[in-house]
Amino acid sequence: MKLRMLTFFSAMTLFVAQGITLQTFAQNTHGQIITFDVPGAGTSNGQGTLPASINPSGEITGLYQDASGGIHGFVRDKHGTFASFDAPGENPVGTFPASINAKGEITGVWTTGVFHGTVLHGFLRDADGVITEFDAPGAGFNLTAPTGINARGEITGRCRDAHFMFHGFVRSADGTFTTFDAPGAGINGTSPASINPKGTTTGNYQDANFKGHGFVRDKDGTFTSFDAGPYFTSPFSINPAGTITGNYLDANSKVHGFVRTADGTFTSFDAGPDANNPLSINPRGEIAGYYFDANSTFHGFLREPDNQ
Repeated sequence: MKLRMLTFFSAMTLFVAQGITLQTFAQNTHGQIITFDVPGAGTSNGQGTLPASINPSGEITGLYQDASGGIHGFVRDKHGTFASFDAPGENPVGTFPASINAKGEITGVWTTGVFHGTVLHGFLRDADGVITEFDAPGAGFNLTAPTGINARGEITGRCRDAHFMFHGFVRSADGTFTTFDAPGAGINGTSPASINPKGTTTGNYQDANFKGHGFVRDKDGTFTSFDAGPYFTSPFSINPAGTITGNYLDANSKVHGFVRTADGTFTSFDAGPDANNPLSINPRGEIAGYYFDANSTFHGFLREPDNQ
């Protein structure tokens, strides 16, 4: 079950962590960190709670795996109250929320298969719990993977065409799609992860040598590439100020979290003993993510901004 959960979670976000062993150094952040688990989340190896996104109100969405192996979405409000949900698609195997906006709208992936025959579809869940399913036009080989939604309801994500090439997309609130590719992207294509209220997206692309870089794409289509460390850089979230969080692989195959401000200044941090994954940052600079404990169980974390 652990492999199945990790595989789908990677697909839900960037599809770029496959084959990488995630490890971190001991905690070195100065911000306060609060951990939590969804009621009903399993406690066995590979089970647990995986937050994915936090909005300006402090609402957090993500997924959890129960003791029976079921994968469900959840919303946690700022008071710590949880609600779980499942996409209503035909023969769903799991629901994988990726992002929540200021209105409480959630986007993500639901799937109808495991490994061979896997089909990934996008969904949009409004604040009242009504879910709309969608697929990017021209998406081949059964893959549409939303990863971010902004306050206007614009959604970004990744789709795969009939030639196995991955492309980024933006879906407007009226359902119109625009696809794009980062300059220098190789055969593995472009993997957007987040979109802010200005329509600026961030994410990852791999070059011709399969090295992973971060990127920022303005609403007008202008790209900026960046690296948080010497190897793989994976941005996951961008807030209204243009501050980005994500992780990177260092020369010793260790994975660390990072914060990148709009002027390009980087700060590195580690939230837990293993698999440090900061996945979302809100306007206040609060970061939500997950890590592994010594028993390979997932736990969520909330990192407060430094000097707050």
